[in-house]
Amino acid sequence: MYIVVEFVDVIEFLGTFAFAISGIRLASAKKFDLFGAFVVGFVTAIGGGTLRDLFINVTPFWMENPVYLWATLLALFFVIIFHNQLIRLNNTFFLFDSIGLGLFVVVGVEKSLSLGYEPWVAVIMGTVTGSVGGMVRDVLINEIPLIFRKEIYALACVIGGIVFTIMHAAGIHQIAIQLTTATSVILIRMLAVRYQWHLPILKGGEES
Repeated sequence: MYIVVEFVDVIEFLGTFAFAISGIRLASAKKFDLFGAFVVGFVTAIGGGTLRDLFINVTPFWMENPVYLWATLLALFFVIIFHNQLIRLNNTFFLFDSIGLGLFVVVGVEKSLSLGYEPWVAVIMGTVTGSVGGMVRDVLINEIPLIFRKEIYALACVIGGIVFTIMHAAGIHQIAIQLTTATSVILIRMLAVRYQWHLPILKGGEES
């Protein structure tokens, strides 16, 4: 019996690993214990994909394959082993969060399109897949979610989703689409933070 592993499965595993590291890294900074850190990492990794699958009426992906639990456990060991190096690298969280964001947008858009949903739905599902896990993570560690701050976060997912659907409609090779989409999301996120790009802030009345 042969197990066929597609490139998108590799992307999903790497995205899970990267997002889990970002969650565990923040949990460790908040002095969570090992179990708490694992929970934060796991929720970060599967949160967006779970909501996506519920929206498109399929069984949540992590319930059909234990590899995502193992990926989170691997991420926990990674943070434990390289804890000192990760602390010294102040941009570690940002790096792994950006990688996870880009990879999960690919997974969300591709899965939605493969099930016959319209491109605009696929873009939304890609954004949900990429951003919701981080939002839940930030709530659990008592931080304002990145998606609600000035930083370009969800918008990077939207742009990546649009890139994917355009290239898909043009008939470009799937692996090229996946790599280009993930790279575009990661680059937009990094450039936005580097050059402080952000959307206009909605200003309300003065608080009394």
